[in-house]
Amino acid sequence: MTGPDAPRIVLEARGVSKSFGAHAALDGVDFALRAGQIHALLGENGAGKSTLIKILTGVYHPDVGQVLMKGARVDFRDPQHAQEHGIGTVYQEVNLLPNRSVADNLMLGRQPRRFGLVNRSQTEAIARDLLARYGLSVDVRAELGGFSVAVQQIVAIARAVELSGKVLILDEPTASLDRPEVDRLFGVLRTLRDQGLAIVFITHYLEQAFAIADHATILRNGRVVGAQDLRQTSQSDLVRMILGKDIAFGEAPFAAGERPTGEAVASFDGFGHNGHLRPFSMEIHAGEVIGVAGLLGSGRTEMARMIFGVDPHDAGSVRVAGKPVTVQSPLDAIRLGWGFCPEDRKADGIFGDLSVRENIIIALQGKLGMFRTLNREEQHDIAGRFAEALDIRAASPDMAVRLLSGGNQQKVILARWLATDPTLLILDEPTRGIDIGAHAEIVRCINRLREDGLALIVISSELDEVVAYSSRVAVMRDRALVRELRGADISPDMIVREIATQSGSAP
Repeated sequence: MTGPDAPRIVLEARGVSKSFGAHAALDGVDFALRAGQIHALLGENGAGKSTLIKILTGVYHPDVGQVLMKGARVDFRDPQHAQEHGIGTVYQEVNLLPNRSVADNLMLGRQPRRFGLVNRSQTEAIARDLLARYGLSVDVRAELGGFSVAVQQIVAIARAVELSGKVLILDEPTASLDRPEVDRLFGVLRTLRDQGLAIVFITHYLEQAFAIADHATILRNGRVVGAQDLRQTSQSDLVRMILGKDIAFGEAPFAAGERPTGEAVASFDGFGHNGHLRPFSMEIHAGEVIGVAGLLGSGRTEMARMIFGVDPHDAGSVRVAGKPVTVQSPLDAIRLGWGFCPEDRKADGIFGDLSVRENIIIALQGKLGMFRTLNREEQHDIAGRFAEALDIRAASPDMAVRLLSGGNQQKVILARWLATDPTLLILDEPTRGIDIGAHAEIVRCINRLREDGLALIVISSELDEVVAYSSRVAVMRDRALVRELRGADISPDMIVREIATQSGSAP
């Protein structure tokens, strides 16, 4: 890169590509970070953010392209080598030693010594002076694990800056912080920026990106789809780039009016958890799909997990068939006739080493209990029926499910819950990461299930899908249900507008 700004570029990626097998995680990515700049790196899961950061910090090596520091090519052997060149990284889960003191964590490996022994008083004095520069006054002799996540983040940042000093990469630093803690962290980052540090800020919270960052690079499917000065960019523009809404949308088949629905299956009144999901109220009926739209981190997955009892709630009530019920665990939800297909099918959905048959019948067996065990013939019959109904392509029902394609794994999870004859089915990103054919089959299946009278809650980043099958659309932002769209209001443009609308001043 040439021109008057070239000397200010501290860290740069040029034409970087990286593949894992047949999957291209990055495809010709350009990225430039300047001194005295907070640069937001944005994109949904799978967009390539983590892969780019790992290449910039020496965890991965690019297949094609190069990394440069101040215009000179660098080939980092590992993160330690990158750190020696001035690049420090702080992850969402603070990677320090919680059972050691604050001073030890700040100075580990660099403690001043006297007569060959660590000089404790001098180490603690240096630690106090260092933290004072960050506006933090704590007992540096106390164990780090005894302090809040916000304090641990600042300690991690202080250590990274002292060890590196040129570039600071922050991966989702605010995910576990409340608003006052975010304010405190942002004050620290602005001070570091003003001192000339170059900062990469990875986040899913757009309002925070606008509040703290000067510039943003947006990744989608491993490619850069935008590099924006945030002072000249709207949230709507950013949402469209992140979600990929540069494609044509069809209109909702029922756009003129609401889709017909049956009796209420479940109702949630003031349901939520302080600090995780603001209380919401919602009723869902038989033969209805409630689409849930919002950026990653908006609270959509938190809603699904809380409804199904995976995560606890501390507010509100649930009623089924007009009667109050308790949902404190997934087993409670299963007994109510509910099912849940999670977003990460490999980590939370499939049992990889179990067979297709075992994966399909496992929820039904759990619902029946230990005194009604399904014999092998019954298991084969159930697995066979749903494999045929959903077109699950497996060489045998006894083959390990991990050997199937992503689309077939997704259909196995769907079959698992359909085998329990549910009244409510929650699907979190059911079409993510599967091929086009399986994608279309899943969407058709959702429509069939709705027509058969099943109630569904479907979370998706694919707004054209949401519009196509939803009776209503719940729009999530800042861990809150901010708008429920009905009838003619169900459109991609309206969803994007609601996602991007600011609810107030950002921290």
